[in-house]
Amino acid sequence: MTKFLLIQHGAAMGSWDPADIRRHFAYQRGLDAELAAAGELVETQGLGGRAHLVTGADVAGGGGLPALAGYRIVDVESEERALQIAALAAAGPGPGGAPLRGSVDVRRLLTP
Repeated sequence: MTKFLLIQHGAAMGSWDPADIRRHFAYQRGLDAELAAAGELVETQGLGGRAHLVTGADVAGGGGLPALAGYRIVDVESEERALQIAALAAAGPGPGGAPLRGSVDVRRLLTP
């Protein structure tokens, strides 16, 4: 088994109908439940608030940083399976229930 970090990029939900937001979060929680039941989910977290970029002693605000919605750590048999999970996460419903076709970075973790 190999662990992968799946970094999910966010969509601006400020203009979404509240029902669409609930549908999207329900989809993501359902995916988490399926992965947990299969023994593939290690950890998942949604991210909120403003991002800060810290370099040395400098702190920059959230301007220009990519919008990150959250991450999952999965422990799977292959990179192919990690990519399948990322595709499922990226296809979460958006406004009107249409698939978002968002983006998810997939990175292999170096530690076991």
